Amino acid sequence: MLSPASPEFTALCRSQIELLTEGLGAVLSIIYLTEELSELSDTPLVPIAAYPEGVMQWSNQQVLNLMRGIRADAEQPRLAADISANSNRSAQPVTVDETTLLPLQMAERALLRQQQTVLPLIHENGVMGLLITARLDRPWTTEEQEQIEQIAHTLAIGCLLDQRAQWANQDMRQIRQVNDERQDVFDTLLHQFRNPLTALRTFGKLLLKRLDPEDNNHPIAEGIVRESDRLKELLQQFELALDWDDQPGLPAAKSADHPPAAETPALAGRRSPLLLPGTSWVTGSSIQVTPHSLTEVLSPLLSSADAIAQDRQLILSSSIATPLPPVLIDPKALREVLTNLIDNALKYTPAGGLVYVGVVAYANHQQAIVIADTGPGIPTEDQAHLFERHYRGVQANTDIPGTGLGLAIARDLVRQMQGEIEVFSPVKRCDFIPASLMIQTDANHPGTAIVVRLRQME
Repeated sequence: MLSPASPEFTALCRSQIELLTEGLGAVLSIIYLTEELSELSDTPLVPIAAYPEGVMQWSNQQVLNLMRGIRADAEQPRLAADISANSNRSAQPVTVDETTLLPLQMAERALLRQQQTVLPLIHENGVMGLLITARLDRPWTTEEQEQIEQIAHTLAIGCLLDQRAQWANQDMRQIRQVNDERQDVFDTLLHQFRNPLTALRTFGKLLLKRLDPEDNNHPIAEGIVRESDRLKELLQQFELALDWDDQPGLPAAKSADHPPAAETPALAGRRSPLLLPGTSWVTGSSIQVTPHSLTEVLSPLLSSADAIAQDRQLILSSSIATPLPPVLIDPKALREVLTNLIDNALKYTPAGGLVYVGVVAYANHQQAIVIADTGPGIPTEDQAHLFERHYRGVQANTDIPGTGLGLAIARDLVRQMQGEIEVFSPVKRCDFIPASLMIQTDANHPGTAIVVRLRQME
């Protein structure tokens, strides 16, 4: 449940009461808030600030009775006794000078004379509270009444902002609680993931030692070790992502009541490299393009893809034009790009289909990597959204698992290498498709081709 008012809003209320007291001569001012936005009738009112402060001890019923000109019998002797005390017990008749009354007595008398102004604090037809103010010596003028209404309007807006801030803080606390619980789950799963990953890598190394380099199974064992290393790298990035708040130099998270301080240049210099521009969470480092042959990146990926294709009863065909000059790439980044694209081609091609991977020289000192398949293709209406994160389009209605992230990650990494990526569906729209793949496409299997263009050394 939200508290009636924050310290900041209470301070605002006191400043407005001070304005009423010193600026307009009010001898009584009370600001109430309702416990919830509602109609005013039958809604509990909570006093937030008042002048004089002793009014805060009055019950709501007592204030209401005074506004109606009714005093409790038990209270009547008190005012008379206070007045008599000021007369030094003189036997002469006493004329009460209202300027000698104590603040609480003046406030009470102002209510008894019904010289108060009562204004609800309203926003969008919801009553958030009540402002009562009164003075003893004269009624309010029209101009003064307008000033009081402006004060009530200010308090209504302040109350609304205060409630929204409290709601935001409450939501933030709940989000943090959920995130803490999620963190515990992830930490446990990551801890349990390390052991089988280490075992898998060890098995792959043992197989490599026992197999001759000429053995047909040797590339498979190499693939096990290679992919185990890749999983280990991704696991490290996963752990860093989960420990985001603990990154060196990163300010601790603050609530809405206490926002984080502005980051200084010195603090920015101590930030983790994973938070700097041009850094990829996927590769774990900043993108650095250097000359490399595409063959050195593609060959191990094609070896792994061939094993998957055989298991799924697919044909994997590849064609890499030679000789080709080196291209400017980040090998780790390009490996992630091609892994995602080849995995998609293998995943969406039905049994008996063909997946093609090729490299050709392209205009303007570029080379093009082509990944094509004979799958169901991509509907025209989906193609404009393919690179949006988590977008799967028509594939979301199939049993094929996916997150809709592969193409988004691929495009981001390709752009950081100053390359381009383009999707063609059906494949006949692409200029780099071999005849062997074209003859296997039809109306039900129009296929998809993705072309990655990279700069080569001039």
